[in-house]
Amino acid sequence: MTKTQPDVSFIIAAYNAAATLAKAIDSALAQRGVSVEVIVADDCSVDETRTIAATYADRNVRLLALARNGGPAAARNAAIAAATGRWLAVLDSDDAVEPERLQRMIARAEKVGAKVAVDNLRVIRADGTPPETMFTEQSLANTPELTLPAFIRSNALFQTTHNFGYLKPIFQRAFIENHGLRFNEALKVGEDYLFLASAIALGGRCVIEPVAGYDYHIREGSISRVLALHHIDAMIEGDKAFLRDHTLDVEAAAAQEFRERSLRRGRAFLVLVQNIKDRSIFGAIRTAWSNPLAVMHLKMPIAMRVNRAVAPLRKLISPQTGLTAIDGATRSRKG
Repeated sequence: MTKTQPDVSFIIAAYNAAATLAKAIDSALAQRGVSVEVIVADDCSVDETRTIAATYADRNVRLLALARNGGPAAARNAAIAAATGRWLAVLDSDDAVEPERLQRMIARAEKVGAKVAVDNLRVIRADGTPPETMFTEQSLANTPELTLPAFIRSNALFQTTHNFGYLKPIFQRAFIENHGLRFNEALKVGEDYLFLASAIALGGRCVIEPVAGYDYHIREGSISRVLALHHIDAMIEGDKAFLRDHTLDVEAAAAQEFRERSLRRGRAFLVLVQNIKDRSIFGAIRTAWSNPLAVMHLKMPIAMRVNRAVAPLRKLISPQTGLTAIDGATRSRKG
């Protein structure tokens, strides 16, 4: 008997996800109007993640027990290689999707022949504050397609709280396979950005569904605990590879330069923070002098902890730059 091809392959990269994995799988299996398979690629968890995934074996859920820990990109690539669905849907192991989400997104994409689709998402914070959508439905309704320049510019580091980089896309699997597209396994942060950017750069039209169908759970914490200097260095190298592989038009190239400046500024900020932590006032002055705009990032949560240490630096640089460090808050992307 020939097995019917599922409409959707859910790709779940999991690492020590025992507390949340069942909810993610259940939400994928609850999709209405489309047939699904779920592929859980376990990245060498040391908790009960594999045991939980294995309990769904009779419900079209496959467990890929990876032999070594390679990070989310490697886990997703393993799942993609095993997928059989017409569409690929990325689902984080601590998130969930609404029952009509995939039916809605696939219908919108196939109506215009798009190869990629994204939708609005609902942000759920760990502190119990009421959920909110990342974008208003009206703003996305006014932006029916996601272009490469808009996507690149939206992913400038530390520039915005709400940006297109947080959205969780679905991809036509045949398009992904035809182009041999895979996640960059050298990256631990930003691999999902490059994957979607590459898909659009390769001609994959991306439509936007304005209704929120993805529940995105935020793990609270300082951006400094999530994003390290080697992450930014890897992102810079990833962007270089992206530019070697794709030719950008004028608008996309301008957006790329905007993003590159933000990465350089973000790198300088992390060096500055380390200087402050090390109480290296001369190192901090040198870093701030070489990239004054990096000081602006001290408005992020880490400033609350180093504000006293920064005060002498602020006094020294403010006459030259006119910049002040402003305490505030920002949202960090899950890692």
